[in-house]
Amino acid sequence: TDERLTGRSPEYIVQRGVSLVPEGRHVFPRMTVRENLLLGAYLPHARARLKETLAQVTAMFPVLQEKAHLQARALSGGEAQMLAIGRALMSRPRLLMVDEPSLGLAPQVVSAVFQCLHDLPSQGVTVFTVEQNVRAILRLADRGYVLAQGRIVDQGPGTELLDHPEVRKAFLGV
Repeated sequence: TDERLTGRSPEYIVQRGVSLVPEGRHVFPRMTVRENLLLGAYLPHARARLKETLAQVTAMFPVLQEKAHLQARALSGGEAQMLAIGRALMSRPRLLMVDEPSLGLAPQVVSAVFQCLHDLPSQGVTVFTVEQNVRAILRLADRGYVLAQGRIVDQGPGTELLDHPEVRKAFLGV
């Protein structure tokens, strides 16, 4: 539906099926990995399917199951990013917005995170990503929008945008 969410409470926005993974991960460092995940399922519709969703998230990111009892501050940057994404998925969103998922991560972790984001649409979750790693994200994107100075300057299938001369020059250094 075309509904403005500006000025709405976070709870209302999550009830509408929208969840955000902010830049910088923002996990709760003194809480365990499991407690962080459970925080994402705070609304009744998510709590009703808690076990199922927790199993899905830990299947997606097995390290979260392995480290469920540890405080989040013990995680690496990549593991913390997986936890932040996992916590957002615990609310069972229809739209997952992810801000700079690869920021500060090792290349192999970036691949794992991007693969997860790529797989989510097959589970009914639309993913909207803001990402400076243009080459990597456009390879995975069904559709991309290229912004310059806050304006959309090009759009189309991700793989087509990779071949666009202006995109290659401005964002890929080619």
